[in-house]
Parts: sequence; C-alpha cells; structure tokens
Amino acid sequence: MRAFTNRATRTSALLGAVAATGLLLTACGADGTAPSASATASPSATAAAPGSAASPAPAPGPFNDADVMFAQMMIPHHEQALEMARLADGRARDADVKKLVAAIERAQDPEIRTMRAWLKGWGRPGTADHGDGHGDGHGMAGMMSEQDMKRLASAEGEEFDRAFAELMIAHHEGAVAMAEEERKNGLNPTAKKLAGDVVRTQSAEVAELRRILDRL
Repeated sequence: MRAFTNRATRTSALLGAVAATGLLLTACGADGTAPSASATASPSATAAAPGSAASPAPAPGPFNDADVMFAQMMIPHHEQALEMARLADGRARDADVKKLVAAIERAQDPEIRTMRAWLKGWGRPGTADHGDGHGDGHGMAGMMSEQDMKRLASAEGEEFDRAFAELMIAHHEGAVAMAEEERKNGLNPTAKKLAGDVVRTQSAEVAELRRILDRL
C-alpha cells in the first residue's frame, strides 16, 4: 500500500509539472517572448481605439476633388471672417452687430479645425492653388481686399457697424456660393452636411445683417 501511495504521489507531481509547463508555454510565444496583445485580447478589446492609426478618417466615406477643394478654400475664407470679427472688439457699437460677431466666432473657428482634420485624414494639403494664383484664398468669391480690411480697421462706432455689415454680407454670400457648389458636386456626406450648415447659418446671418443696415 505504501508503494502504491508513493507512486500516486509521484504521478500527481508529474502531472502538476506538465500542467505548469503548458501554462508557461501558453503565456509565452514559441521563442519564449511574451505574446502580443492581439494574441490574448478578446475581439472587442482589439478593436481600434478612437484616435488610433486604425480609426476611421474624421470625414469617413469616399471623397472627391470637390470635397477637397471645398475644405481647402473654405478654411482661408473662414479665417478672414474671423479676422473681420476680431476687429469688432473696441470698434463695434451696435448690440446686434456684437451678437453676430460672437456667433461667427462660435461657428467658424470649430469648422476650420474640422476641415483641417478632414484634409489630414484624406492625405491632402491644407491649402492649394486652384488655378487662380491665389492658394491663400484671396480672389475667391466674397474675400475682402487689403483695402477693404484697412477700411474696416480704421472705422469706429456706427461707421464700423455699417462697414462690417456691408462687407460681411458680401463675404457670407461668397461662402454660401462655395457651399452650394459642394452640395452639388461633392461626394463625402460629412463635407456635404457641413456645406448645408454653412448655407443655412450664413444665409440667416445675411438676412440679419441686411436688417441692421436698414436701421443704421
């Protein structure tokens, strides 16, 4: 009986050693290195984390040259609108003009960041010369000339309010025309949605700017 007990003990120990060896091999690769995370993680854990290289592009789905041009041209267009809005600080007097300035800043700064993210995701440059010699956006519909900007910067009070309204109407109308082109010719759904937002928002602001001009 004692011999049988000893043999049983040795067999149990041997089986334990084999099991431990199996666990060790499972925990390490064939070459003894630790396994990759993908080898041990569950399918849900291996999904791409937001912001990782495998994450979808900021504007997912197909895109075409019209989408790229829309973003490349609307960025400097928005940047000039923000430059005009910043001039209102200390110059604007009319309360409604000041409200519109705040609305422009609130809407267009995030849109600039959004469109830059699209271009990065699409592997396209942030700006481009579209054949008119104005890769920085000057020469596009509604863009102010250097003289226009100087006129706005030199005005104060009601004179500024009137000049701002007149110039921003033209600027917004140019942006709406560009956005309508994107809605017609673009392919990417996200870009076309933003174009629709531009048409809706800036058309409403043009109507408000015209009302302001009528009473100034």
